[in-house]
Amino acid sequence: MVKIKGHEIDPIIIKSAGNRRAMQFKNNIITVLRKIGINENDVDIPLERVAMKKAKASATWYLSDHRMHYSHNLQSRYVENLHMLFKVIEIEANRVISGDITLSDFILEFKEDSDVYDKRKEAREFFECDHDESDFEVINKKYKLMAKELHPDMPTGDTEKFKKLNIAHKILKRELT
Repeated sequence: MVKIKGHEIDPIIIKSAGNRRAMQFKNNIITVLRKIGINENDVDIPLERVAMKKAKASATWYLSDHRMHYSHNLQSRYVENLHMLFKVIEIEANRVISGDITLSDFILEFKEDSDVYDKRKEAREFFECDHDESDFEVINKKYKLMAKELHPDMPTGDTEKFKKLNIAHKILKRELT
């Protein structure tokens, strides 16, 4: 079981028919989003040419002038990442349908600014990580070390850098957990 956004999801291992399965997961995401009022034309899920390779899966959709986005990159293959993406979106959409959360809560859960990729790049640079670092444990370890050094109560503390550190950590935590 993998814990994502507070949900435990059973990952799957796909050994064959990756491209066909990726298309099924894409269609499943569109179907689930349609159930909560999102038009199919407002959903973008780029497919990899080779679904069995290691690659991040992502989905972007729009509702009421809000840009929402979710990506996953912790599984071995693109198609497996897309499956996890589908499961998270399905769980959250079903929470809207059942009345557990409002559509506004759903929007807030996935809403991102259009410059999110630039912010993620800057956050990784702040932590002096590789531009494609996706292991949150690595980032969290650097965060803890830097927090000890930059905390305003420490002799080497710097309030402004400490604020930037926390913002960078929050940006990457949202992406990777």
